[in-house]
Amino acid sequence: MRSMTRSNRATTLAASSRLQPEVFPPSLRCEPDTAWQRWLFWLLAPTPQDSAPPVNRLPQVQVDFLATLSDLQSSDADGLRARIRDGRSLRDLWHARAEVFRVVGVARGQAEAEQRLQRLNRHFPTRAPRLQPLAL
Repeated sequence: MRSMTRSNRATTLAASSRLQPEVFPPSLRCEPDTAWQRWLFWLLAPTPQDSAPPVNRLPQVQVDFLATLSDLQSSDADGLRARIRDGRSLRDLWHARAEVFRVVGVARGQAEAEQRLQRLNRHFPTRAPRLQPLAL
């Protein structure tokens, strides 16, 4: 009977995690800033929805990443802060998310790490979760 409870709990956790939106790295192509650049971008690459946000957003995203680590004092956190400051693109920061989760998780616990990562995920493209067929 006890194993049934664990099985049900695992199924529930798996189902709830599937309902989270998927977060993707930004495209390597940046969204153009000016009308001329937009026209040229459209002409050469007619799928602007696949582009990354403009590069000028990078400093604000770096500030948000650094704020996520502001209350942590460790050598890992210091190294991660340097990596964030040295990031040259939003894609670099997207790849740093796993390390942010690890460093925050060690210092503050998994629940806090998940909350902080959710706040950072708003900077990256997402897709609605795909529901998997239920096994009978």
